Amino acid sequence: MALSVLKDIKKIYAGLNADEIRGSAYRDLNIGLMASGPEVYRAMEDLFAPAWLTDADRTEALRAVHVVDGAPHDRFDFILAESGNPLPGNGYVFDVAGFDPANRDALVRTIVSDHHDLQLSLARRYPLFRRQVADNMIQRVSWENALFSLATALPNVIPSIVDLPWALGEFATDTAFLTMNQIRMALLMAAAHGHPIGYREQKAQIAMIAAAAFGWRAMARELVGKIPLGGGLIPKAAIAYAGTYVVGLGLEKVNRTGSRMSKREEKDAYLDAFAKGKEAVKELAPAVAKKA
Repeated sequence: MALSVLKDIKKIYAGLNADEIRGSAYRDLNIGLMASGPEVYRAMEDLFAPAWLTDADRTEALRAVHVVDGAPHDRFDFILAESGNPLPGNGYVFDVAGFDPANRDALVRTIVSDHHDLQLSLARRYPLFRRQVADNMIQRVSWENALFSLATALPNVIPSIVDLPWALGEFATDTAFLTMNQIRMALLMAAAHGHPIGYREQKAQIAMIAAAAFGWRAMARELVGKIPLGGGLIPKAAIAYAGTYVVGLGLEKVNRTGSRMSKREEKDAYLDAFAKGKEAVKELAPAVAKKA
């Protein structure tokens, strides 16, 4: 392995802060409930703490859920209010009569979108939010890696990377950045599923990410080398997107079920993600798309 890559691997670990991720996951929550009676309150509690949870997990989940009962609304991170009640500024409607899976999913998407800073803490405590938080995480990190791949290739086309969590100049190779971002995702995914967080705890997943990085990076290098400047940039960035997306799906499955994706699942997911990646890259950099 080249010396520059070894140095970059050291930067991967230096650039991540497991304690910070752990702090976000264990952040205190205060969720308010407004309902007309005990039956609706129980339905709301069951939403956050379903009966299939262990007693300990259910107790932990309900510790952050409180009846509003005249308390100032701004004391709560957000409030779930039965339909028909006056809706607070930080409130979301809960219609017990029409609360089907579609309504539940829409509610979850809205809450997660409105409270980005609470995502990890919500997902760690409440299974209700995990899939949406995981999906957002996978999309975001895949987008970051695609943009980084473009930025390293055509800095004059994409001059600003202020939305990325680290600066271009810190890494001798883009492989190091992409790998670090995937390792960050491994820590975040573990946190979102209520698992212990740390390099030792996620060592098997980190090893999987590191091994995969060189494979799809070599694929991108070979592909771009065969295509004139500009024409290979979208496939290169799409590979960064797709490779990260499949890693994210694998991390989500292993954290949710304890088992890895099959080779067939990985292949199908990669083909689907590559197609999505090409479209995402075209939206990120229309100027590049015109050259392709």
